Amino acid sequence: MKIAVLGSGVALGLALPVIALAAPTIPSTPDLGKAEGRCRTGESGPALLVNVGGLKDRKGTLKLEVYPSNDTDFLADDNILVSAGKTFRRVEQPVNASGNVQLCVRIPGPGSYSVSVLHDRDANRKFGLSVDGIGFTGNPKLGMRKPKAAATRVVVNGNGVSQTSVVMNYRKGLMSFGPLNN
Repeated sequence: MKIAVLGSGVALGLALPVIALAAPTIPSTPDLGKAEGRCRTGESGPALLVNVGGLKDRKGTLKLEVYPSNDTDFLADDNILVSAGKTFRRVEQPVNASGNVQLCVRIPGPGSYSVSVLHDRDANRKFGLSVDGIGFTGNPKLGMRKPKAAATRVVVNGNGVSQTSVVMNYRKGLMSFGPLNN
């Protein structure tokens, strides 16, 4: 899921060659980060259990992604993050028909992370502005730009399972996003 707002074409054109020279990227795949992010029964180590609330319906899939909690890396291209040895984890699962919705993701260790959750209602593996929902740890108020990493930061202490909640946001009107109940 990439909803980042890019700068001018000139800046982007200058940045891409530098990135390509700095670290070769690995081939793109929807499974990138999944093996590292999958919680496994009986496995110890740090993990984050995310309670997802405010779903519009029980259709499609949920995709959770974990990023470094800084403005440069938050919502950055997953291939570039992984190639640079930075944190990126992904978990996908169908939305369960009823009950509480929880996603578990393994993280590298205690620290600060930023987490996004996509409600891919049509299950096409892309963020559809008028169809899908989006949420972030910290539950920041959303507009038409990505939130700052500090507003989405979750701090994980220790090597056990930490918990947090994300309230989903859906398009409301022409230019805003928000929870359904507000």
